This record gives sequence, C-alpha cells and structure tokens, in this order.
Amino acid sequence: MLSKVCSMTSFGMGENLNDAESKSDWIVMTTVFSDNGSKAIQRSADVLEKTCRTSSREIDAVYEIERTCSFITDHGFKKVALQFPDELLIDASAIISKLEKNTTAKLFILGDTSYGSCCVDEVAAEHLEADSIIHYGRACLSPSRRLPVMYVFGQKPIDVHQCAASFRALYPDKYTHVIILCDVIYSYILEELQQLLHPEYENLVVSIICSGQNGTTDPCRTDGFHGGSDVNPCSTFRSCSHASKQPSYQVIDKFGRHFTISASSGVKDYSMFYVGQESLTLTNFMMTWNQCSFCSFDPVKGLGRQETLNVNRTLMKRYYMIERAKDARVVGILVGTLGVADYLSTIGHLKWIIKQAGKKSYTFVMGKLNAAKLANFLEVDIYVLVACPENSLLDSSEFYRPVITPYEMEVACNQARKWTGEYITDFRDLLPGACCHVEFPDETFSGEETDVSLITGALRTTHLLKSEWQNEASSTSLIHRNDALAITQSHSAASFLATRSWQGLEQKLGQTSVSKAVEGRKGIAIAYEGEANS
Repeated sequence: MLSKVCSMTSFGMGENLNDAESKSDWIVMTTVFSDNGSKAIQRSADVLEKTCRTSSREIDAVYEIERTCSFITDHGFKKVALQFPDELLIDASAIISKLEKNTTAKLFILGDTSYGSCCVDEVAAEHLEADSIIHYGRACLSPSRRLPVMYVFGQKPIDVHQCAASFRALYPDKYTHVIILCDVIYSYILEELQQLLHPEYENLVVSIICSGQNGTTDPCRTDGFHGGSDVNPCSTFRSCSHASKQPSYQVIDKFGRHFTISASSGVKDYSMFYVGQESLTLTNFMMTWNQCSFCSFDPVKGLGRQETLNVNRTLMKRYYMIERAKDARVVGILVGTLGVADYLSTIGHLKWIIKQAGKKSYTFVMGKLNAAKLANFLEVDIYVLVACPENSLLDSSEFYRPVITPYEMEVACNQARKWTGEYITDFRDLLPGACCHVEFPDETFSGEETDVSLITGALRTTHLLKSEWQNEASSTSLIHRNDALAITQSHSAASFLATRSWQGLEQKLGQTSVSKAVEGRKGIAIAYEGEANS
C-alpha cells in the first residue's frame, strides 16, 4: 500500500503543485512479506518527514518576497534560477507565483543539486543560461564567483525568550566572554536576542550573517571581504581610534559570520553559544574553534545544553587519517563542488603537493558520493574530498577507502606543516597567499628523510627528490630509493585496471544478438507469479 506519494526532483516554471494537501502530507510505505502462506508480515516506515506548507499570509515575510523582487528588478536580471532544498519545494509554487506577478524575469526552479544543497549550484543555473541565482533555505555561505547570488534563509519558528532563558542558565557568570553563533535559518532573531541579553552581559558578542556578495549592496559579504577592500578572509584588525594608535578591536570573518572581539584577546578566550539544532554547521564550528567550549539551544525541543562532543577524540581520528594518507601511494582527488570559489586552484595545489610527496593522484568527478561508486577503484589507497567546509568532514566508515580533507592531505605531504591540534576545514585558507598557507620545503635539499608508519610499522619516505619523482612519473621500472628502504615498484591505475577481471561496461558491438523485448516476471522475489512452489 502506497499512500499520498508525491516525488519531486526538478521542474520548470508554471507547473502546478497545488494538488497536494495545504497543511501536511505523511508519506507512508507498507510492505508485505509472504511467510509460506501462513500469515502476512506487515511493516510500515515513514520515508519522508512531515512537511508543512507555509500559509499564504506568511509567504511574503518568511521568503522575503519584496527584497527578492528588488534584487531582480534593480539589477535587471532576465533569467533567474531559484534553488530549493527538498524540504522547501512544497512552497516553491507559491513563491514563483508571487515573483512572476512583480517582475518580468523568466524564473526557473532547481529542485535538485549536483552536490550538497547548502552550496549554490552554479552549474545547473548555467545550463539554463541564468544570469543570477536565489538560494533558499540552509546555506554554508561558501563564496561563489560565476553568478550573482542572493540568499533567502527562511524563518523557522523559535521562542526568543526561551532561548535567552537557556543562555542565562548556561552562563550564570554575567562577566563571561561569549560569542553567539546561529544556524542561518534562525538569523532573523539575533538582533532581538542581543537586546534581551546585552544589558546583563557586557562581554557578549553577537555574530552577523554575511548574506550579500558579488557586487550587491550588503556591507558584509559571504566571501569574507568587506565592500571591495582587500583584507584577510580569516581575520583582520580595525581601529576605532586614530590610525596611528594600536587597534582596539579585532574583526573576524569566517564561514559567512562576522563578529568583533577585543584586540587583546583571541577567539580561544571566548565561549560559543550556538542557536540551532545539531548539524554539520555546528560540527564545523566545533572542529575549527576546538579550543572553545560550546553550548547550544535547540529551537525545536526548546532545550539548551553543554555540547559534549569529544573534540579531542575526533581530532585523534582525523590524525589516524593523516597516517593513512602518509602510507598511501595512489590518491584519488574527489571533486565535491563546482561552485565554491577557488576549487580549481585547490585541486591544482593538491596535485602539486601529492606529486612532491612521491605519490600519484587521479581526479574524480562523480556527483554525490556513496560507497558503491568509490568501490570501483580499488587501486586508490585514499581519497581527498574538495568540498565546502560543512561537507568536507565526511564520515567514511562505510567506505572501502578513507576520505580525508585537503588540510589532512597537506599535513601528510608537507613536512613543514606540523600537526598541532589546529584544524582547517576551508580549503581556501591553504592556498598560496592565504592566512594558513605553509610553504613546501625546498626541493633542492640533500638527502631523503624517512620515518616509521604508526599503522604498519614499516619505514616510509616522507619526501622525494625532484629528480626521483620525475623519473618515477615516466617509468614503471624498479626504483632503488636508498639503503634504508626496500625496493619498490611504481604502479599506475591504468596497469592495475588491465589486471582486473571486470573493467566496467563494454559495448561489444556486433557480439550481442538482437532480440525483441519480452515481458519479465511479476511479483516478489520469494514467489514470482507462475513460479511453482517448491
């Protein structure tokens, strides 16, 4: 039995979605299994969460229709792509109807994304020849470069007074230094929350969501740069007094958040209070600022709590991945985004440092990742994922090979970068000229260093001479590296593929006989129709 199933992935302008119920839909699937003819076993499972359509009187405020229309008309956009996550598609018809009445632009709805829904899907928009994108719902605020983007986060309900009460309970000391962060879907309450708490907490810092970019008029931009000035995307100093005096405060721009702290202290001297449910955003914050204590308020449950994620244990798991990367000989570079700025530069940088470390690399573009896709390439020892900060920390426990971040690969390949417990999730911070870039050791050094693998206990080289990796790249013969290491045979993925019994789908033109299509078997696998019972 299948009741009220509505499957939507992507659709064009003008399709009617008003046939669904106005309030909510439960999607329930029931499966029946035969038990040797005795009695049926019935199981029901909810395959989608309950979704509610936003009422017509709230659409304008929740989805900022007036501001969206101004964005389109003021810039003279002719084709605009509207990107929705799955949970907001139910409101897409009402939103596009209102926008069509107030603008002359041609509008398209993107109901599916090439990668994570938190990233702007510029590739899909360019397929439609769109000249701008409006991104709805939760966003990682990673900067993009190709098209102008406007973010509409929506406004999930939250009890601000209850949130303030939880804050007071978690921080009874009125002089404590606290930075308030939030999920973007709750950013609209930050000003009210500050008004409630600031009279009591003089050292309270409230972050600002930077939601404008690519030339829009917003003073704070998601790429971490202010109004055209060339500043460090990780942090910068500003002075509220004369330029000749010492700056009195420090401005931090990170992950689309903007906040100001005292110049005499650092972020590690503050506690963090996060407004939102447990999510990849919170995990990203806790990994990046792992020296800060975190508390959070769950708007759905209405509860505040001290976050108990063992960051040290998580960091040790990541260090284990680094050891696996040091042992790896063949590295697969997974392209996890085509929209975040500087992703091509990061891929090129990874190829260079992997080659410098004497390893081979192959680049894979395969959309959304799963274990089955990566299992096709057993010759790859480890993968490095180039994605937005929130999607970089992929749980690869179900994969045949580990999947690590660009920062972990650089620690494994670059001897000059030491593991200190600091963690970097934004790959742009690793590029030359960025705040966290570390120069690779000089290629002309004499001698070759080795260390011992903490996983296998074997000796391994940590860096190859320039002449050695050039010879290795052009030859598959045996190479004697030095007296401390055993003779190693260099191999490529192509030679590995040649030895496999199955090498993928083949056309075999002219070798397969032509036959008419016939009707297949019906029923369930345990007892097809017309099949004799044994």
